[in-house]
Formats: sequence, structure tokens, C-alpha cells
Amino acid sequence: MARLFGTDGVRGVAGRDLTATLALDLSIAAAQVLAAGERAGRPLAVVGRDPRASGEFLEAAVVAGLASSGVDVIRLGVLPTPAVAHLTDDLDADFGVMLSASHNAAPDNGIKFFARGGQKLPDELENQIEANLGGGAPPAVGADVGRVSDAAEAAEHYIRHVVESVPNRLDGLRVVLDCANGAASEVAPEALRRVGAEVITIGDRPDGLNINEGCGSTQLEALQEAVRSHGADAGIAHDGDADRCLAVAGDGSVVDGDQILGILALELQEAGSLAKDTLVVTVMSNLGLKLAMKEAGIAVVETPVGDRYVLEEMKAGAYSLGGEQSGHVVLLDHASTGDGLLTGLHLLGAVSRRGRSLDELAKVMTRLPQVLINVRGVDKSRAASSSELAEAVTRAEAELGDTGRVLIRSSGTEPMVRVMVEAAAESHAHEVAERLADVVRSALGR
Repeated sequence: MARLFGTDGVRGVAGRDLTATLALDLSIAAAQVLAAGERAGRPLAVVGRDPRASGEFLEAAVVAGLASSGVDVIRLGVLPTPAVAHLTDDLDADFGVMLSASHNAAPDNGIKFFARGGQKLPDELENQIEANLGGGAPPAVGADVGRVSDAAEAAEHYIRHVVESVPNRLDGLRVVLDCANGAASEVAPEALRRVGAEVITIGDRPDGLNINEGCGSTQLEALQEAVRSHGADAGIAHDGDADRCLAVAGDGSVVDGDQILGILALELQEAGSLAKDTLVVTVMSNLGLKLAMKEAGIAVVETPVGDRYVLEEMKAGAYSLGGEQSGHVVLLDHASTGDGLLTGLHLLGAVSRRGRSLDELAKVMTRLPQVLINVRGVDKSRAASSSELAEAVTRAEAELGDTGRVLIRSSGTEPMVRVMVEAAAESHAHEVAERLADVVRSALGR
């Protein structure tokens, strides 16, 4: 049987894969695993969601499962995922639950759990929750039944937290903010205005069905147009649950997660706050970022793809900054997980403090052309053991030298091998990538 938890909680099409019954059972199983603390009296959980229509029935199922297991529940309402993580810690809850499918389309939804302190669950705890599905302790009765309440000030607590983390104000900056019709539609504009920015919003009218639809961090065209038409200094884009942040400079150019990480790394280094002068990234980060950090005297630690692996490495090494090209950025001095609002505020703080445009700051690194080819229908299990493929990669790496690199990676969910090549010239990257893709097809073809 396939593992229920993926790389970021349990996800699926709501009502078909992720049913009310599954949500109920998961919450009951989670209560058995995560509520086994030392609190006097009943354990406490917080529950938040993004504005998807399905979040309404899934929230009801999760709350019912928790309360019937003897857990007191504070409903946070519609809030970003990092807000739920923060409030899990801030309200001293035993654990937190977030209902969201992040950047996915409206029909999808997901359930993510946070341990005490707003920490992501390690694999072993997720495995324990799965093992407890459909069994375990009898339901609570009488005075042992959990009580349910609503946190009227949840959004305000989170807004204050992110605003107080910004080292300087943003007065004079005109910013277009794309909220992806998602969980940040109310809190993100308010946070920016409190630190002095002039804010123009798009994608801030969630109706339960339009989340991530033609907007947000995965579709930046609307933001680019809005930045140009309003003569804005910058644009900030979040995804549906606002754990991501990408940006658009005043000239309409995209500033991706690698560039944001480069800007923030230099800011923290200058302030003496970049722990061990080290940045944590994934293997997919552009080589240009690594070269720029080397020049600045900043070490770079690589992890597998996935923000959870970045976070694990940051905690293990006591590092303060890490993230992904996709815009998951972790500022560990201020958050226990990736936080798009926090990232956007600190990025704009750098623009304001430096008195330079975002496109100038983004030149901290030169993005090398990066070509990705997905080779489908091959036996990915043989990728690591194929001598033919290994020899081809060695030749390609020698050809590219210090100004390029090769990454061959098997997909975690499909019969597919990803071939990624970076080179100083895009034409050279395409040529090498196509050559390697042909080797993958011949060496791993069924």
C-alpha cells in the first residue's frame, strides 16, 4: 500500500481522494500521536484553512475528529500556512492542522500537521499517524469531550509578528501584491500597509473556487502587467497558502527564489545575522546563485528537492536562511517554516534600505541558462546504476567545466527521469540536455 503522506501532508481531490471520512479518521489518529504531551487537562490544537470551498467541510470533519478525541480546538479561520505554524507555537498548542493544497487548483485540498512549536512532522510521526488510522483509543465522553472555540485575534497576532520582524519601514514604495485569491488576501495587504508601503492588490477576491486561477506565484503574467501599468517599484506574488514568495521588479522582470535568497543572504551577512555565513538550497538552485555566494564568502549547502529537506538541514546545522527556487524561503530566526509574507517584507525592506531598485538588487547573481527535459516512459529505477548514463554525465560535466553542471534526477511520483543542464550559453545547455536525454532513452528504455 502506498504511503498516505506525501512530501507536504496528505493531498488529493477533495471529496474523491480526500474525503470527509478520511479527514475525520486522520484527525483522530493525529490526536493519538500528537496530543500525548504533558499538558494538565485536555490537549489543545489549532486548525486553519485556505479559502477553498472544500475547506469548509474538511475543517468540520477535522474539528469533529479532534474534539471527539478529547482535544480542545481553536479554529483560526482562513489564514496562511505559516500563520498556522506560528500560532501553534504562539498559542502554546500541542499541535496544529492546516487545510490547503498550496499552489494546486481549487478542486484539490490537503491536510498538513504541525507538531508543538509549529514544527513540520518528521517521517516517523507521519508513519505513526498512518498506522493509527481506523483504530486506537475509544472516543471521549462527558466532560472529557474537547471544546471548540474561534480565535478572533488570530490574524492580528500573525500580522504583528511578521511586521515586527522587518528591520526598517517601506515608506515611499509602491507595491503590487498578488494574493492568488488565497489565504493571504486579507493579512498580506494589511501587513505591507502597516510598514508604510503603498499597496495595490490583485488576486485578492477569493470565492472558494478561484484560488491560484490565472494568478499567484505560479502564473506571474498578471502581476507583471500590473506592475508596469501602475508604475510600481515592485510586485510580490504568493501562492494559495502563502508559504511562497516570488517577485517582479519595476521593469517587469521576474525575481525568482534563487535571486531572493541571494539578496537576503547578503543582507543578513552584512547585519551579522547569517548563521555560519551559510545558505541552504536544493540541488535545483541555479549555479549562478552558488557562484555569487562563493564570491561573497558565503558557503552553500545543498539538499534534495523539497522545502522539508531544506528545513531539516537548517535545523541540523543551526543555519538561519535557506529555500528553493520556487519561492519557499525559510528565515529561521523568525519562522519555523517557509513564510511568503515574511519573505516579501524582508525583500522589500532590502530595497528600501539600500535605496536601489529590485532589478538592481537581483543582479547579485547571474542566472545561468537552465534547461530541463522530462524523459517519460523509462525505467527510472535503473538510473543510478546505469554505467552508460554515468559515463555520458561525466563527459558532459567535463565539457561544461566550472560554468555549467548536470543533474539527473528520477521523479518521485512518475515513470520519468528529469535531465537538467546549466551552461553559460542557452544553446549549449539545450545541446547537452538533448544529448543526455537521448542517452536516458537508450539506456533506460523499457
